[in-house]
Amino acid sequence: MATRSEVIDWLDQQGRLTRAAQEMLEGTVPSTAVPPDITTKPGFMQMMTTNLSWLEDLVGIEVNDQARVLEMTIAGQESNWQYRLQQGGPARSFWQFESGGGVAGVLNHPASSASIRTVCDKLRIACNQSTVYEAMAWNDQLAVAMARLLLYTDPAALPAVGQVQAAWDYYLRNWRPGAPHPDKWPGLYQQAMDLL
Repeated sequence: MATRSEVIDWLDQQGRLTRAAQEMLEGTVPSTAVPPDITTKPGFMQMMTTNLSWLEDLVGIEVNDQARVLEMTIAGQESNWQYRLQQGGPARSFWQFESGGGVAGVLNHPASSASIRTVCDKLRIACNQSTVYEAMAWNDQLAVAMARLLLYTDPAALPAVGQVQAAWDYYLRNWRPGAPHPDKWPGLYQQAMDLL
């Protein structure tokens, strides 16, 4: 596992990207400016781990390998680690939250409601269903927090790393996918484990 000093400071990167985007809109920088690459699986895991560590510092929900593997696998299952907007559907973020499903669940569950308010306050995002739902499409920090908080609402402990079937059951129980693809899960889970 990478130490915090080895992980890219995504908060700093996000601020730089915001400034770069504004400069591009104003025409003061060339349009060749590109954001950091999170299209690689190691880069995605690094972004996710950084944001999970930020969430731990903010609200005290431990970042551990069980959460990292499960959250990474779910993003692979839901969006193949590449779609912030569902292809042909309404879901948002790499974890494909729907407004009346996961977003409403995290905002209203007793185990997560105070934490998501703290997250939104820190990110200066209005903590209401429609705003959080839309913001998850462009704010990966919020999306990572929302996915971890949805897992946190389950009273059962996170499955140990390597418990592929238990992790699948955990995912089904919390994400309630409309079209689950159990054949994809083991391979995605293995890829996530390999990144620890």
